[in-house]
Amino acid sequence: MKKFQVTMHFEMDDEFMSLVPSHRVYVNSLIEKGIVDQYVVSMETQRLWITMGAESKQEVSQRLKKSPIYKYWDAIEIDELFVIDGQHYRLPALQMN
Repeated sequence: MKKFQVTMHFEMDDEFMSLVPSHRVYVNSLIEKGIVDQYVVSMETQRLWITMGAESKQEVSQRLKKSPIYKYWDAIEIDELFVIDGQHYRLPALQMN
């Protein structure tokens, strides 16, 4: 399975806020299934980043379209990742007794 980074901007209004709980249920289900690795939101810039696994960009796009707040996302960028590294992707440090 390939990994993809999704970046998008969003615009908020009252309807958007009313859909957030159902959107979080959907995102949580993707996290629990191991499809979404990271989900990050900046309210300052109204930007969202998702790192997720899929076979293709088309599959990523299909999953995004199932979100209740999909219509609020602008300028969606889907990039296939080549390298992912960080503390969460490494083995735990050994603790000698």
